[in-house]
Amino acid sequence: MTNDFSQSALEHLIDIGVELSTEHDTTKLLEHILVSAKQLSQSDGGTIYSITDSRTLKFETLLNDTLNMYMGGTSDKPIPFPEIPMYVDGQPNYNALVAYAAATDQVINISDAYEAGDFDMSAARRMDEKTGYRTKSVLTIPMKNHEKELIGVLQLINAQRDGEIIDFEPQVETIIRSLTSMAAVALTNRQLIDGMEELFQSLTRLIARAIDEKSPYTGGHCNRVPELTMMVAEAVCHQNIGPLADFYMDEKDKYELSVAGWLHDCGKIATPEYVMDKATKLETIHDRISLVECRIELAKMEITCQHQKQIIDKIKAGEDIKSVEKGLTETLAQLDDDREFLCKANVGGEFMKPEDQQRVRNIADKHHVTISGIKQPLLSENEIYNLSIAKGTLTPEEREIINNHMVVTIDMLESLPFPKHLRKVPEYAGGHHEKMDGTGYPRKLKKEDMSVPARMMAIADIFEALTAADRPYKPPKKLSECLRIMGFMKLDSHIDPDLFDAFVDQKVYMDYAYQYLQPDQIDDVDLAKIPGYVIPEERVYEPEAVLEN
Repeated sequence: MTNDFSQSALEHLIDIGVELSTEHDTTKLLEHILVSAKQLSQSDGGTIYSITDSRTLKFETLLNDTLNMYMGGTSDKPIPFPEIPMYVDGQPNYNALVAYAAATDQVINISDAYEAGDFDMSAARRMDEKTGYRTKSVLTIPMKNHEKELIGVLQLINAQRDGEIIDFEPQVETIIRSLTSMAAVALTNRQLIDGMEELFQSLTRLIARAIDEKSPYTGGHCNRVPELTMMVAEAVCHQNIGPLADFYMDEKDKYELSVAGWLHDCGKIATPEYVMDKATKLETIHDRISLVECRIELAKMEITCQHQKQIIDKIKAGEDIKSVEKGLTETLAQLDDDREFLCKANVGGEFMKPEDQQRVRNIADKHHVTISGIKQPLLSENEIYNLSIAKGTLTPEEREIINNHMVVTIDMLESLPFPKHLRKVPEYAGGHHEKMDGTGYPRKLKKEDMSVPARMMAIADIFEALTAADRPYKPPKKLSECLRIMGFMKLDSHIDPDLFDAFVDQKVYMDYAYQYLQPDQIDDVDLAKIPGYVIPEERVYEPEAVLEN
């Protein structure tokens, strides 16, 4: 072996080390190790194996120049050979050279496989008989990590020089062992990184699940929003007209957005359950409408007693009692009607008329009950305040508590030391309640202050909320109604108009509906009835319209 070869091999080894350290795909990394070992040793063929949890050797990549064979790895050809057990009946597997090398932690260098009396090479012989090949020199090297744990095996076949098969010389063996040591470090690092990424993904989903489990009324929200967000991202990447025509996200960008989707409501971990789970206007620990109904029944009893006394007095006086009886019937009927109204008002909805809000006050002023000898209004001021909520079931103070989850979300995410490829997660996750006109929360950002992915999350969050079947204050809406509402939001500059167009153009709403909506929610959508939406063929864009990054 010449000094020139040694110098060349060293330089090659250094180059390989750099390449191995930058490879992110484990399959490609293993294949690269094998190819590099073949080149350094000038061998005709080789195989690299990984170690399974059941202590077997799994074929990863198989190469043979003479046989023009390339299987496994990044090829389209799977390796048809079964995994090789390292042990048989608790003893190292003598029937397979690679298994024995792995089990005994030995480097095995054989000059001629057919004359290796210590090992059973019958499998190699049978393969050679089928292919017409001649396996001769064999070098098998276990690959171990920094903790001396076996992580793979490299096997090279038939070292060559000037067209002749030669032994794997000691210097070559040393070089290949150096390569495997270096490769083991790179492979271990990759496995550690992959493991940490898997752990991180699991943690993000765990947080999302914890939030969904916290409230039975929003269970699944943190699951559905990231899925819908990625649907929107794919749709926008396929949009070929308008300001979004050149928008593109690679896999790293999509992964970053996905993480943001899973963590977008992490701040709700600090939101009190009595606010998150407030299904009716009077709900606290329990629904206080039952107390109101009890007071109404008590009021009916008091009024009945009063009228009975009046009736007795009139009978004694010989007067007509019909007017008193009529008055009692009308009063009791009015109380029943008021009770029905209050129960309905307690449920909440999209909008409560001002006259209905005034009626709540009138009922409180009109009816009184005596409890423990104290005369008091039928409704307390707190009950009047809650029953008069114009939209939904939350008071302004409770809504502020809900809205504060975004502040907590941003604070939590900005406190985390995200790596470079995830540094936009706080910005993406923190923008899904912002509006394009600056009237959203918590930072009142405008369209130009937000990235496209952050605006995507706003679209996804709104559509999921509109279609959700697990909200306590509203029934799930049909597709056509959801798109109509979002059309108005587009016109009001609440959502990104171009993203909404892409959402409709690419029929994201249908893809999502088939996966997550109830069958009766999926109705016919007439695009012409979506406010602000124009079909692509009739759409006109301003010449200066450009994509904001």
